[in-house]
Amino acid sequence: MTAGRPFARPASAPAPASDPTADQATKDAMSNATTVSPAHSASTASTLITNIAALVTNDPSLGWRSPRSSKFESGGESPLGLVQDAAVVIEGDRIAWTGDQSKAPATDNRVDAGGRAVIPGFVDSHSHLVFAGDRTQEFNARMSGRPYSAGGIRTTVAATRAASDEELDANVARYLAEALRQGTTTFETKSGYGLTVHDESRALRIAARHTDEVTFLGAHIVAPEFAEDPAGYVALVTGEMLGTCAPHARWIDVFCEQGAFDGDQARAILTAGKARGLHPRIHANQLSYGPGVRLAVELDAASADHCTHLTDADVDALANGRTVATLLPGAEFSTRAKWPDARRLLDAGVTVALSTDCNPGSSFTSSVPFCIALAVRDMGMTPDEAVWAATAGGAAALRRDDIGRLTPGAYADLTLLDAPSHVHLAYRPGVPLVTGVWRRGERVV
Repeated sequence: MTAGRPFARPASAPAPASDPTADQATKDAMSNATTVSPAHSASTASTLITNIAALVTNDPSLGWRSPRSSKFESGGESPLGLVQDAAVVIEGDRIAWTGDQSKAPATDNRVDAGGRAVIPGFVDSHSHLVFAGDRTQEFNARMSGRPYSAGGIRTTVAATRAASDEELDANVARYLAEALRQGTTTFETKSGYGLTVHDESRALRIAARHTDEVTFLGAHIVAPEFAEDPAGYVALVTGEMLGTCAPHARWIDVFCEQGAFDGDQARAILTAGKARGLHPRIHANQLSYGPGVRLAVELDAASADHCTHLTDADVDALANGRTVATLLPGAEFSTRAKWPDARRLLDAGVTVALSTDCNPGSSFTSSVPFCIALAVRDMGMTPDEAVWAATAGGAAALRRDDIGRLTPGAYADLTLLDAPSHVHLAYRPGVPLVTGVWRRGERVV
């Protein structure tokens, strides 16, 4: 793990492991997984996690595979790559081996999972964590009948501008720690609550202390000072603001929506970002039908996020492009809005990710398990599909192949559940099932 940057990326390699299984009495007695004492330093030692009831690898060539059945059957199409009675070997910060525990090689250390399930760490590919202030009153009013609109963002903009760097940094650290305890090992986060050159660039610098997946969202809404001159604000975003912010970000985003930025403005902003080396992602089709999704595919955006109001042409565009449809059910839950139709997207062959959209206005949750439960209950996803979308799907939305899976060479980011199956994430909503988290090979929860 890189010091001071809990969600940043480093590099390493693999090696071997072996071990027996625990009996039922041992399983019942364990409230947490236990570790056998190490023989080597953490940087070179190998660790075997064994006695895993069900291991989600996200490698469809492995294990028992069935897409929509409570009974896992060999030869299906599910991408989970579920291995039962499994083991994992970690060496350094990478996965070195996965498979049947009876075939595990020898290692320096051993962890007994106690008959629990292990899944890849969640990849939360959409959040807004650099902010200050509170919008409890807005939420309370909305739950009493007032509809959500983009205007509430201005409340957070004022509070964020008034906050110190130290306050903003502490907020980011707090919410990342909260997410980590719930199994999230990779987190994207955005600017967007500053809307001045100074405040957007400081938001990105603060975010970059904690994660490599940093997004410039100067085009969240038109800044209050430019309310009568949106073209002037677009010029600022694509000019001085972008020039100052680009060195601190990997991505550029825009809220393409009524009340924010139209299709032409969004195209100009994203095209300018691409010219400065930032790759596009788009807030698209959240509140109404619009050009955002098709613009995302046209510009090869990594992700079109929300995707609630879609035409057949939008779905076809996503199915025929590389852009991931990132669904954010926390927003619909918190605004009582229409649920995205995940089933429609999946049946069309679209790659789908699930994320929290953690932000103070429309989705104030850092819990990916909660979003999985919502997606299964209200968006037509199976438990298999939802877990894949929250892990490998999130990795695809970040154009990453070193996270979101538990296969040799991937980062050793994994989550131990206090349950025998990943299905319990939807089956037992609201229950804190995460009992262990490893990030980059180090146990952090």
